[in-house]
Amino acid sequence: MQQSINFVSMTHKFKNGLVLSGGGTRGFAHLGVIAALQELDIQPDVISGVSAGAIVGAFIAAGKSPEEVLETFKKGWFFQYTKIHLPVNGLLKLDGVKEVIEKEIPVKNIEDLEIPFHVCVSNLNKGTVEYRSKGPLADTVLASSSIPVLFAPVSLGRYLYVDGGLMDNIPTEPIRKNCENLIVSNISPINPKAKLKNLVQIATRTVYMSVNVKSERVKKEATYYIEPRGIDEYDIFHRKHADELFEKGYNTTLQAIRDKTVSVD
Repeated sequence: MQQSINFVSMTHKFKNGLVLSGGGTRGFAHLGVIAALQELDIQPDVISGVSAGAIVGAFIAAGKSPEEVLETFKKGWFFQYTKIHLPVNGLLKLDGVKEVIEKEIPVKNIEDLEIPFHVCVSNLNKGTVEYRSKGPLADTVLASSSIPVLFAPVSLGRYLYVDGGLMDNIPTEPIRKNCENLIVSNISPINPKAKLKNLVQIATRTVYMSVNVKSERVKKEATYYIEPRGIDEYDIFHRKHADELFEKGYNTTLQAIRDKTVSVD
């Protein structure tokens, strides 16, 4: 038995490209996806991530194991917010993201990571999406994770940036033509039955509505499209289900890969 993912075309720059969507604390499922891929000896040669996917992607691109990252995230530092008393540009500030990235990842710039990495961000001034593979790692990931209205925008050079998921929550664009195999982990499918009770839920739903627009096309172009069943039922700000989400991502990935395993004489 041999997995089809091991076949490589010489016309592509990378063998395996990994795309990680946004989705708040559902990002624990991304770690399970990556753990399963590594168990099957499928290593990402390039990563593209947005929001939660950008956070996870930064650590994996730095050479951290999914299990290491899981333990770091479970400490909760990433999810410590500071209230802004005069909400000129956001109700909250994401203090934990930049602090932990700078503490746990030994490089300052995206281009210095072990694995090539693209971060999707939304340029608030121009109203455009950007995919950054160079520049300050912590600030760029912070910008990619800053949901508009809820979190303050981040300055990168002359412009303000917010959550890349606003424009592209499954950022295949920077790598899809350069990879023999495109592996997509989507943790933000739209649940039409979800109850929208407050500003936080409404704001995040608005951001991730872009998923439905693009997901059908992505499913067709991806070698593996991984979307853990039932993940839409998990709140994107609660981390109490970290281990459960990790296992959900892990098991879904093993099944997805095995379903496409082919026999070779």
